[in-house]
Amino acid sequence: MDRGLIKARIRTNLAVNTLKLLASKGLLRNWALKVAAKKARESLREYEMTEGSRSEYLAAVEAQYVINLMHQGLMNIDRGIISKDYLKKVAETLGRGIWGESSRSREAAQKYFEKYGIKPPSFCTISPTQKCNLSCAGCYAASNARSLASLPYWIVERLVKEMRDIIGASFIVISGGEPFMWKDGEKGLLTLAEEFNDMFFLVYTNGTLLDDQTSKRLLELGNITPAISVEGYEAETDHRRGKGIYQKIMNNIDNLKKYGVGFGVSVTATKENLPVLLEDKFYEYWFDEVGATYMWMFHLMPIGRARETMHLVLSPEERVQLLTKWEKLLFKRGYFIGDFWNSGAASRGCIAYGRTNGYFYVDWNGNIMPCVFVPYYKDNLFELYKNGRTIDEALMSDFFKRGRQWQEEYGYLSSPPGNFFAPCSIRDNHKYFREKILTPDIKPEDEHAKAALEDPEYYQKMAEFDEKIHQLTEPMWKERASKTLNL
Repeated sequence: MDRGLIKARIRTNLAVNTLKLLASKGLLRNWALKVAAKKARESLREYEMTEGSRSEYLAAVEAQYVINLMHQGLMNIDRGIISKDYLKKVAETLGRGIWGESSRSREAAQKYFEKYGIKPPSFCTISPTQKCNLSCAGCYAASNARSLASLPYWIVERLVKEMRDIIGASFIVISGGEPFMWKDGEKGLLTLAEEFNDMFFLVYTNGTLLDDQTSKRLLELGNITPAISVEGYEAETDHRRGKGIYQKIMNNIDNLKKYGVGFGVSVTATKENLPVLLEDKFYEYWFDEVGATYMWMFHLMPIGRARETMHLVLSPEERVQLLTKWEKLLFKRGYFIGDFWNSGAASRGCIAYGRTNGYFYVDWNGNIMPCVFVPYYKDNLFELYKNGRTIDEALMSDFFKRGRQWQEEYGYLSSPPGNFFAPCSIRDNHKYFREKILTPDIKPEDEHAKAALEDPEYYQKMAEFDEKIHQLTEPMWKERASKTLNL
């Protein structure tokens, strides 16, 4: 038997057995958990001190994320929310994709580095359809049931294959629209997950289509975790998403629990639900009562339909309130909460533009964009493939290179690092984005993105936000970046 295959199987078995050990109860599990936490802190600190920004704070944040996710996952295994069958399938997927024959992944990443002189991104986000059975206020994607734009299955299939075989990725994020509405004939999201059983998929969903049959299929596949959109409790969720949606979500979460499928929640922060998001009991409810393993938080961004709801966008002062809350929840409460803007310390700033260990975004029209929240593009997937090119070539566009150059100048790996409490190119550094990254040849994704470029009042509001958020966060960041805090 091929030595590489033997090693792959050993790694796969090791991954499965390690997760089984962590899923067991007793002294041995407790010992293993302590060892894993210690190893996470040591290895991330070593990396940060040698190859990173040499910041104790960054190392502490990165390690705490790993520890919190592990802790929350194990707690949900003990409670029966995540089944051992699901865990075993996840381990097998990770074994195939990260440790397995995927020396293939490592070889692909090495070839990418040799060709382009930079390491590849870790993943991409794909929105295969703009269709959605809801019509939420301020939707970044401007989705609704009348939206017709969708990608054919072969395009998504080829992109995922190239992510695996050219980029070396084992992880894909699926967004929308509503991903579970995406169909091309008989094929759809679950077909994709079955075909690529060596890759893991995080799926952002409104949760309304996770019926008993779909939840059972998610268990059988074992390589999908749904992140379900909520706005707070029932009142907040129904206010933005429609009457009765919260109860439908909760019924479908019961389906996921029935089959032991690990899930998380996704929250959009606005002025309306901010008071709820600043209370500990909100997080206690979703993590400790409902059983979420993780939470993603996105601030309402003034793109898509959100341009019509600028009055709901957080002020710089309100964002700092959430930042302080996130920090305490991370270190004191042990919750895994990824705030797309405030958690910049965990990712060393902006992860867009196909950055090393970062990501990029492809929408329902095949437009290849730096980020879900940067609705501008140079290349299109259909044109790319028509001309015999591959996805890595699109990542080398001048547009993406300018974004990566800004990341480096901003302090991605500098010592001391840049202000990662204001890490976003389009939200926190809008003036620079418009003047230095966005050039006349770059096209808007839709009429909303086009209107934003033509609206002087929009530009002024974005620029004022940038100035204020830097003013508020710069002292906080300098204090933290220079030392480890006793938080």
